[in-house]
Amino acid sequence: MGKKVVLVTGASSGIGQATAELLARKGYKVFGSVRSLENAQTIEGVTPLRIDVRDDVSIKAAVDGVLQQEGRIDILINNAGYSIVGAVEETSPEEAMALFDTNVFGVLRMSRAVLPAMRGQGDGRIINLSSVLGFLPAPFMGIYAATKHAVEGLSESLDHEVRHFGIRVVLIEPSFTRTGLDTNAAPTAQRLPAYTDQFERTIAAVTAKIQAAPEPMKVAEQILQSIEQPYQMRRPGDKRAALLSKLRRFMPAGPVDKSLRKEFALS
Repeated sequence: MGKKVVLVTGASSGIGQATAELLARKGYKVFGSVRSLENAQTIEGVTPLRIDVRDDVSIKAAVDGVLQQEGRIDILINNAGYSIVGAVEETSPEEAMALFDTNVFGVLRMSRAVLPAMRGQGDGRIINLSSVLGFLPAPFMGIYAATKHAVEGLSESLDHEVRHFGIRVVLIEPSFTRTGLDTNAAPTAQRLPAYTDQFERTIAAVTAKIQAAPEPMKVAEQILQSIEQPYQMRRPGDKRAALLSKLRRFMPAGPVDKSLRKEFALS
């Protein structure tokens, strides 16, 4: 068999772009999805595809095109997503549904699109970008955290369902990373004065952590390891994520709660 064929969603920036660049350098045949081909940045060794993960028609056209050209898709990396900041009470059902449509249903649509080919070829890997917020709470990012909790449950369930076809599912769990996702998160449309003081203190604490956070390439390296090293369901995206994962599993709930409130500057 020749080069493994990889499809990366959300390859126009951040972790998706870094991952597409790294895998292309390592000799993989990489297709990187963007929502607009006209504005797509050229990445050496990466073939751009137009995919909107909210749109079944664009997904089918892109996946069919890759299969016609290459005959297989070995690895799907579900990276496309965005974030929204605001208190849960400030978040409208419409804003929440839009976020789930991309972050969760986008993963579902893409996975459903590639699974028939993966089952037919008898192997494959689906790598889903989660977050430490997939197993930890996140004040003022509650709906985003909810989408990542959903991706975690979907991924574990899917792995059990497809394992006997030779397909495995991986979760990559970064902490804060210096990407547009973390720095350019959209605010909720509604703003309630009752939350203003706490919101500003929490966002200031988060912003400071993002400024000191690892670059996207660190997460891309973990994605590469998830492909080339022995299978592991969950892979922390960086050292901080690995520490938080251990704290969540092994520390009593009380100290974890207290530590998180300190982390997010909660009164």
